[in-house]
Amino acid sequence: MDKKAIISVTSKVKGNEEDKIEVVTPGKFYKKENAYYAVYDETEISGMSGTTTTLKISKEKFSLIRMGSTSTNMNFKKDLVDVIMYNTPYGMLQLQVETNDLKIKMDDKGGSVIVDYNLGSVGDAPQNTLLEINIKAQ
Repeated sequence: MDKKAIISVTSKVKGNEEDKIEVVTPGKFYKKENAYYAVYDETEISGMSGTTTTLKISKEKFSLIRMGSTSTNMNFKKDLVDVIMYNTPYGMLQLQVETNDLKIKMDDKGGSVIVDYNLGSVGDAPQNTLLEINIKAQ
């Protein structure tokens, strides 16, 4: 079940609607064991050209995995607090991710993931962020 897909990713800091980032890109979508995967290449627009992003979506957990010029592995699960390393061309950042809410609706045709989370450098005040992902398999 390796399908072409249109993947839409919208990220915004809650309370600051002007700071919204939206990317719509082609990619691939498939199911492996008990999880769905969506894979796409980042572009210059996202500032991560040379990076491949993999979205791993299971029933109660969502992972955002980036490999390339930018690399990280961010895990989201309701009430999970995770410390991650975010490797960029400008250096390594240690970030803390706290998942407030996670809504997953996914099947063989695609679906949506909505994550409400706090993201910040360890020791700094976090930003409350809303990430919305829509996948349409073709």
